[in-house]
Amino acid sequence: MAVAAVELLGFFLGLLGMVGTLTATVLPYWEISSHIGANIITAVVNMKGLWMECVYQSTGAFQCETYNTILGLPTDLQAARAMMVLSVIFSVLACAVSNLGMQCTLCMDSSSAKTRVAGAGGSLFLTAGLLALIPVSWKTHEVVQTFYTLNLPDSLKYELGDCLYVGMASSLLSMLGGGLLSISCCDEMDGPGGRRGIRRPGGGYPYPQGIAVGTGGGGIRGGGSHSMPYRGPPAATAVTKGNTLSHTSTSSHSTHVAAQGSRKSQRQHPAAGYDVTGYV
Repeated sequence: MAVAAVELLGFFLGLLGMVGTLTATVLPYWEISSHIGANIITAVVNMKGLWMECVYQSTGAFQCETYNTILGLPTDLQAARAMMVLSVIFSVLACAVSNLGMQCTLCMDSSSAKTRVAGAGGSLFLTAGLLALIPVSWKTHEVVQTFYTLNLPDSLKYELGDCLYVGMASSLLSMLGGGLLSISCCDEMDGPGGRRGIRRPGGGYPYPQGIAVGTGGGGIRGGGSHSMPYRGPPAATAVTKGNTLSHTSTSSHSTHVAAQGSRKSQRQHPAAGYDVTGYV
């Protein structure tokens, strides 16, 4: 139950990370124009993202223009695009794979690979978080370094946008969720073949409490007497009118001999009444 709760927590954290990463990838709030020094006019706000540049005016007008070229863009911007898109793809794959491997789902319930599938989903979340963390951290460093450049005019300086904060938090959530999902790989598996969810019932089933299987000679040994006496077929209760006394004595003697033989066989094989094939 505890492992299932950890897996659910990790899955939802990874899902939140995926939504945040997608939001940071699409929106243009990576860089926002700063208003410092002589640049104190706040009527126009310039914003830059991975795919477009936008201008917001105080009148409420919001205009965006996408980048008209791909190969002409800076190398770091192209790399950031590719890594953020890959992060979203890996997050989607991680959600699909984790659904198959978590204990709360019925998919692959009888398969020994269920635990490894959940661990694979966690690894995908970790990879997605790392792919999103690299471009966000690089862009944050670039914006901060440019802002503190002395010879650069104030009108060309930008501040950190909201998408950088969202991307940073989303990458950390994805990595945390992936780590929680990967814990399921360390879960000890019970039952033959390491199949999760299969438990052997207590009490030594199919053997009664106190009986253990011996390794040689004695067969099954136990601390107490659990033998089941053999009860032979009941003797005839009615004797026909024409039977003689000698016939009745002979029948009683035969029944007594058969009962003694059965008790002797029972003492030699005390576990005859139990299933010695075990439980699988």
